[in-house]
Amino acid sequence: MGDVATFESIELLQTLKNITRTLDSSINLKPILMTTAMNMFSHYMCNVRFDAENDEDFKRIVDHFDEIFWEINQGYALDFLPWLQPFYKKHLDKLSNWSSDIRSFILSRIVEQRELDLDIEGPEKDFLDGLLKVLHEDPTVDRNTIIFMLEDFLGGHSSVGNLVMLCLTAVARDPEVGRKIRAELDGLTKGKRPVTLLDRHSLPYTEATVLECLRYASSPIVPHVATENAAISGYGVEKGTIVFINNYELNTSEEYWNEPEKFDPSRFLEKTKVRVRRNSFCDSGMESDGERPSKPAETEKEVWSVKRNIPHFLPFSIGKRTCIGQTLVTTMSFVMFASIMQEFEIGAENLEDLRQKPACVALPKDTYNLFLIPRKH
Repeated sequence: MGDVATFESIELLQTLKNITRTLDSSINLKPILMTTAMNMFSHYMCNVRFDAENDEDFKRIVDHFDEIFWEINQGYALDFLPWLQPFYKKHLDKLSNWSSDIRSFILSRIVEQRELDLDIEGPEKDFLDGLLKVLHEDPTVDRNTIIFMLEDFLGGHSSVGNLVMLCLTAVARDPEVGRKIRAELDGLTKGKRPVTLLDRHSLPYTEATVLECLRYASSPIVPHVATENAAISGYGVEKGTIVFINNYELNTSEEYWNEPEKFDPSRFLEKTKVRVRRNSFCDSGMESDGERPSKPAETEKEVWSVKRNIPHFLPFSIGKRTCIGQTLVTTMSFVMFASIMQEFEIGAENLEDLRQKPACVALPKDTYNLFLIPRKH
């Protein structure tokens, strides 16, 4: 996963450098982020990637995914009142047409050739191999179910592209956040190597910025259904009732957060003590053989790290209906965002253009531009 994220981020940076080399104006960045995110997912899950600049069919499908992601994050009444379906016919037809186009693309460009080449006896090379082997080995599994699962997983790339766009937007709004991230990155890589997933624990402020963007944007869109009669805080909940986790309240309540209206990545940071091994008792390391200890000395030092297991922070919901792709989303978003921050400073044409809906991780397909200013290392 980390190798794929770094590879695709390097490809993205090369594209952005080519653009900024000949362009002084702001950039319509979101479509570029979305195609990179899709290549991350298809590369990792299916060992397939596409020409993000010249493949028009690929770009169209990525746009369809992005449009659908925007729609499902709007919280229509239909989402929890199914009897309203006749009033949403035009809306549902639009989603259906996009979905049909997506399925045709995935079948023709990813699945069908793999089915012809599949080695049933050989090891699974990726997620797609695993799905197709299940289809061959279990007669009770329907092919449509397998294709739907693949579509659902690949569709997770929309979360990554939108989240990275929101992270860059946060930096454009608050240059001090960007300064801290760049200082952290420069202290680690010195601008001489790409950011990798293995760097995550050494870049706590950068990761905390991604988490703070999630806190601002997470929405209560994942429905649950009560499987038995229950009582919650004195309220009766009958079996079959649709229940939502109210992420908006959890993420903005003063009961859980200090100054919740303020964008502050440091709220996700804490100081922890770590053991550091020293190979010498003296500063120079030049002690004599007689002074040298039999075992290396260990000391403790305090370092910043990201808080874990915050009980009221549930950006991907909770329970059996939690987002199954959350690890992919957080890791790939981190690598892509950190890679861009390492190479560019971020700016906005007009800060008032940087609008986003509360509790919504999606931005419209056609949204604001951003300035990317190449850094000098």
